[in-house]
Amino acid sequence: MKQYGRFLQSALAALAVGLCATTAAGQTPDDDQPEPARVQLLPRTEFRLSAEHISAENLMFVWDANFGGDLDVIDYRTGRATFFANYQAILGDEIRHFDPNQGNYILGGFVSLRRRGVEVAGVFYHQSRHLADRDNLVAVAWNMVGARIERSVTTGRARIDGRVDVRGVVAKAFVDYTWEIEGAVRSDVQIRPSVGVLFAGTLRRVGVDDSQNRGDQTGFRGETGVHFDGRRGAMEFFLAAEQRIDPSPLQFGTARWVSVGFRLLSR
Repeated sequence: MKQYGRFLQSALAALAVGLCATTAAGQTPDDDQPEPARVQLLPRTEFRLSAEHISAENLMFVWDANFGGDLDVIDYRTGRATFFANYQAILGDEIRHFDPNQGNYILGGFVSLRRRGVEVAGVFYHQSRHLADRDNLVAVAWNMVGARIERSVTTGRARIDGRVDVRGVVAKAFVDYTWEIEGAVRSDVQIRPSVGVLFAGTLRRVGVDDSQNRGDQTGFRGETGVHFDGRRGAMEFFLAAEQRIDPSPLQFGTARWVSVGFRLLSR
């Protein structure tokens, strides 16, 4: 019960911060944007491909590659139903160059409502983690349900996107997680018609049970880079600093590193 008490306290605090932030941002909102004229099927798709080189002492962590995207299945003017997915490959240098040792999957979706420039959603989130090119006899996975609040604001040449997710674990295997709060913000500043700079940050707080004799875990990531727009897509080059929670599927703890990479985005 203590874990759920901490979860409720943290959830209420996070939602309050998110609501205050979106209210303050409402001085320059996108409220004047016209709503879609009718219900739309598949109005938006967004795909991402990224790879980054990790500067870490552990030979298990040399490359981090991700491929994923979002698909708005339906937009019903007052909200939308969205499916999202991501595949992550972690490569090391233990056995051979470009040695894959992890393959991790995220699948989920949300159904939302829009109100005065703020979008509030109910979210389902699933993640499973797997060893690659190695024996994997233990299932590592968890399912969560929760709520999301997000908002986008444009002011001058800058666009700011922010969100807060509050989720509780409903099923799990191997991990000790009980709840999670994740906040993310990104700012894109246009400096030329097709060139911009980006600043992004993510903060995670994960509640745990008593099975691994550890307290609640904190992870974070800060990123800055350059964004280039093209006719059919975009490319980004970035530098990031991160503290990752449980970087290996079968080991508990945190790891810190700096990475440099690129990202390709569909339009």
